[in-house]
Amino acid sequence: MSQRLLEMAVVANQSLVMQASDRLNGALSEHRLTGATAQALWAIDPDETPPSMKTMAERLFCNAPNLSFVTTQLAERGLVERTVDPADRRSRLINLTPEGIRVRAAIIDAALATSPLAQLNHNELTQLVELLGRALAASPEVES
Repeated sequence: MSQRLLEMAVVANQSLVMQASDRLNGALSEHRLTGATAQALWAIDPDETPPSMKTMAERLFCNAPNLSFVTTQLAERGLVERTVDPADRRSRLINLTPEGIRVRAAIIDAALATSPLAQLNHNELTQLVELLGRALAASPEVES
C-alpha cells in the first residue's frame, strides 16, 4: 500500500467530515444542539430497544463522564429520558422522548440533504458503504 495514497484517502475523509459538519451547523443551531449532542441523538434508533449508557458510550467512542454530560444536555432539552434498566437496576437506559424523535428526524433529514455524499449515484454510494464497512471491520480496537 502506498503511504501517499493512504494519506490522500485520510485527508479526503477528514475534509468530507468537516464539510458535512459545517453544512449541518445551521440545523444544529436551530435545535440548540452541538455536534456531540446531535451524534448522540442520532445513535438512538427509536425503532430499537433503548440503549444502555454503556452501549451508547461504545457507539460514540466516548467514556462514561463525557456521555453523562451529553445525555444531561439532551435530557435538559426534553429530548431523552434516562430510566432504570429493568433487567439490571444498576444500569440506565436512554429513551427518546416524542420531541427527541422529532428533532432526531429533523437532524437526519438536514444531514442527508446537505451531505456532500448526496451527489453520488446509487452504485457509487453502494460501493462507498461497502468500502467503509470493510475499513471499519478491519480497524483494530483503539484503547484510550
